[in-house]
Amino acid sequence: MSRGTIQMFTDGACSGNPGPGGYGVILRYGDSEKTMSQGFKSTTNNRMELLAVIVGLEAIKWKNADIEIYSDSTYVVNAVTKGWLERWVLTGFKGKANVDLWERYLQCAQGHNLRYIWVKGHAGHPENERCDRMAVAAYKSDDLLEDA
Repeated sequence: MSRGTIQMFTDGACSGNPGPGGYGVILRYGDSEKTMSQGFKSTTNNRMELLAVIVGLEAIKWKNADIEIYSDSTYVVNAVTKGWLERWVLTGFKGKANVDLWERYLQCAQGHNLRYIWVKGHAGHPENERCDRMAVAAYKSDDLLEDA
């Protein structure tokens, strides 16, 4: 018996690349919603985009969940949907950035049924715009972690 699909909306933001950055995540299941965000003193946009997905996945306690992940990051979406990540694993991530986060992603994604949906950033998608505002507010806050 299916429990239904969890929707995850994510975005990362960075002021400078590298520079201060943050992520925003919205998890939605039926009428329930959970939001998460965090800012960092020094990071990159790609790290924040990927970390948003990771944090969202790590917050899901179900096993074998059906999850729709909405992201404006071609880096994250293409890596997963076009087989790039599989090739990176086979080559030991040789020459690739963000290996620590990709390895963390592989752990938290394991066992779930993930479907990625790319959305155009800054184009009026309500949840993407909201996640962007959360990410920017997170890196402009006084509660920044050292780096991600």
